[in-house]
Amino acid sequence: MSKKTMLVIGAGDATGGAIARRFAREGYAAVIVRRDAEKLTALTEQILADGGEVHPFGVDARKEDQVVELFARIEADIGPLEAVVFNIGANVNFGIVETTARVYTKVWEMAAFAGFLTGREAAKVMLPRGRGTILFTGATASLRGGKAFSAFAGAKFALRALAQSMARELGPQGIHVAHTIIDGAIDTAWIAENFPQRHALKDQDGILDPDHIADAYWMLHSQPRDAWTHELDLRPWMETF
Repeated sequence: MSKKTMLVIGAGDATGGAIARRFAREGYAAVIVRRDAEKLTALTEQILADGGEVHPFGVDARKEDQVVELFARIEADIGPLEAVVFNIGANVNFGIVETTARVYTKVWEMAAFAGFLTGREAAKVMLPRGRGTILFTGATASLRGGKAFSAFAGAKFALRALAQSMARELGPQGIHVAHTIIDGAIDTAWIAENFPQRHALKDQDGILDPDHIADAYWMLHSQPRDAWTHELDLRPWMETF
C-alpha cells in the first residue's frame, strides 16, 4: 500500500489523458475514469506501452454511489491517492431561449456537481493522512459568462467557488487544492474538425498542447507547501484576454 496513486476523472483523449500519462511517467499508478470504459482502451494501452501502471474504470461521476465506490476500491485495491484531478468539461453553446432545463441541469451535474462529489471523496481519504493534491480544471467560462454559454459558465463558476472553499478549508490541514483556467483552444481532434483555422495556429504555438498542460499539473502537485499556487491560468502567447 506504499504505492503512490493518482486519479483522473474525465480522462479524455487530450488533457485528461495527457495528465494521466505524465503522472504515470513519474511512477504513479494512474486510475483513469470515463463514463464509457471502452473509450479508455487507447489511453490504457499507451500508458502500458510506456511502462506505466494504469487502472481504467467506467464511472458516471454524477452518481454519488458510483463515486463513493470508486474511491473505496482505489484505496483498498490499488493504493493511497496522492493526487486527484477533476477534468470533466461539459462545454455547450446554446442561446438562452434555446437552453432547456434538461441541458442546464445536465451541464451543471457534469461540470459542478460531479466536481463536488469528487472533491468530497478525495478530502475524506486525504485528510487522515494530512497530505494530497486536488486539482480542478476550469476554463475561460470560470471567469466570465460569454454569449450563449449560460449553462457552461454557471457550472464553471460553481466549480471555481467549490475549489476556493475547499482550498481555504483543507489547505491548513495539508491538502493542496488548486484550480486551473485553461484559456484557449486545445489541440484536439474536435478542434481540428470543427475549427480548422484555429487548429492551424498549432504551427505557431497558438493553441494549447495537452502535454504542456499536463506538465503544469505535475508542477502544481510537486510544489512545496510553503509556496502553493491556488489558481493558475494557461493560455497561448497569442491569446487575447
